[in-house]
Amino acid sequence: MKIDKEIRHPIHPQHKLKLEYTEIPFNCDGCKEAGIGLKYSCQQCEFDLHKACAFPSPTITHPFYNKCEFQFYYKPPGEQKRICDACRNDVLGFVYHCKGCGFDLHLCCANLPQVLDDGEHNLYLCHKLSSSCHLCGGKGPGWSYRSQCKSYNLHVSCVKELLVESWQAMYLNADKNKVREMQTRIPSLKGTLKNNHVGRGGKVKKCYQMAGWAVRLTVSAILGDPTAIIAAVVAGFMSK
Repeated sequence: MKIDKEIRHPIHPQHKLKLEYTEIPFNCDGCKEAGIGLKYSCQQCEFDLHKACAFPSPTITHPFYNKCEFQFYYKPPGEQKRICDACRNDVLGFVYHCKGCGFDLHLCCANLPQVLDDGEHNLYLCHKLSSSCHLCGGKGPGWSYRSQCKSYNLHVSCVKELLVESWQAMYLNADKNKVREMQTRIPSLKGTLKNNHVGRGGKVKKCYQMAGWAVRLTVSAILGDPTAIIAAVVAGFMSK
């Protein structure tokens, strides 16, 4: 599939946007969600779009909502606050919305693959958690990824928060001009796993190693760009 190196976009008509690759995190000016890797950018205006947000489909369907047809909106419809039914985070920009059922999906969440495969292990996207999330320890609403053995579950929202904290540690203190400030904070992964697996001795190490593998796959899915920098972010965060 051919990828255009320059485009014009209706929400930034004054300048062309150029395709770039970055290992510095950015906040998409379309969906307002985090990104890394390929983006369309206007350096003059510090304007960035996920590649997926630059070319949204007018309508989509999703296997979790087989009676719904989601339409693309540049802004959340209506006056009420909208929440993504996948990650349970606020919808602040581009969104897929089902008029009939009122469901909302961030574009990046709508594009999450049903199966993540790293050649050795599989993770499966689930509408609901079957057991506690290995990051927050809870069973709250929102999509999750589950291992084939059903032992490891990760809220999509928790992985997003983990990613933000990792980026804060790696970039915000080093060069505040490169990254827009992001405020979300959660405890370290290793500490969380130990707290949720008290009394299991040597199983703790194995547990957070396996969870770390699951996190790396899930982060790759969320960002759509499984690069070495992502693995380094998560590995560094787990070593706290």
